[in-house]
Amino acid sequence: KQRLYTTALFGGILGSIYSTLQFVFAPLWGRLSDRTGRRPILLISITGLALAYLVWVFAGSFVLLVVSRVVAGVMGGNISVATAAVADITGEKDRAKGMGMIGAAFGLGFILGPAIGAMLSGIDLTGTAGLPGLNPYSAPALAALGLSLWNLIWVSLRLPETLPPEKRGTSSTHARSFNPVRLLSGTNLPDGVSGTNLVFFLFQTAFAGMEFTLVFLAKERLAYTQRDMMWIFIFIGLLIALVQGGIVRRLAPKLGERRLIRVGLSMVLPGLVIVGWATSTLPFYCGLALLAIGSALVSPCLSALVSLYTPADRQGEVLGVFRSLGALSRAIAPIIAGLVFWKLGSQWPYYGSAIVMLAPLLLSGRLPHPGDTPAPSSVSE
Repeated sequence: KQRLYTTALFGGILGSIYSTLQFVFAPLWGRLSDRTGRRPILLISITGLALAYLVWVFAGSFVLLVVSRVVAGVMGGNISVATAAVADITGEKDRAKGMGMIGAAFGLGFILGPAIGAMLSGIDLTGTAGLPGLNPYSAPALAALGLSLWNLIWVSLRLPETLPPEKRGTSSTHARSFNPVRLLSGTNLPDGVSGTNLVFFLFQTAFAGMEFTLVFLAKERLAYTQRDMMWIFIFIGLLIALVQGGIVRRLAPKLGERRLIRVGLSMVLPGLVIVGWATSTLPFYCGLALLAIGSALVSPCLSALVSLYTPADRQGEVLGVFRSLGALSRAIAPIIAGLVFWKLGSQWPYYGSAIVMLAPLLLSGRLPHPGDTPAPSSVSE
């Protein structure tokens, strides 16, 4: 049991490296895409991801493995650019629908990623003749490399530029304007964005702590095997994909993003308590259902609100800041949750996250309607 708790703590520390780099680079990639267009930045960053996985395939030392994760963290900040591209091609009424489709893609990845990784982790390529540096995890890395190359080919052949030159930012490229701390300070952000960012950061911090410790809780409390864990991921991923791919796009135009955010947060909070308390499979899965459905309502609607508050020539920058805060929460939360899990026990990360979740639930009621904020305008540096 002590070994499990120690693994939770140090796994949280190691898992924070990738998210910390996304925190730094997401707003920078987004801001660059506002000036050069989405397509070139996506091509550069996806190429970088492919190279990172190639290094991982042949990472015969721990140092090379860390280098691979560092490069992947830097390039993985491109989610802000993909989100901005969706914002470019969707109108105000369809913005939540577009963000929901991104979320649905994440949901499917949540199902397929762990399943593929678990399946391929049993394939040991270390004995392959003539290929130095292969390691026990080269097979999953090789699959990730293949998917990255497929993604690169698809973007290069099929994805048109979504941000025309007349809508691109014209502000200075002075290094000061790319300072991530300055971008995240909240100054010079469109009205409504800072409050939405705070709600997102608090929500993600509470939710990411749950995500990180979930496997450890299921193993300790319910004696779940690796196969049982796979079914957890499939269950959560399917619910997220169904809600974000279908329900959000139908309800957002009728109920509005702000109301769906409050509904989602109201589901996540009791879900955390139930999962933290559950000692059998039925209540455990009931809690997971509330968490999955609630988070699937919250995330795309917060993204849509930020996009609606923001002018066309700053979508990449502002959505980059938004995504960066999510990465920061995923860098902080595993360490805190792992420490709480280790020191206080498996239920306390969930009870603590439920208490934290009260803050975004209360703050979400103060978010302005996009139509109530001044018309967004571009601001030059």
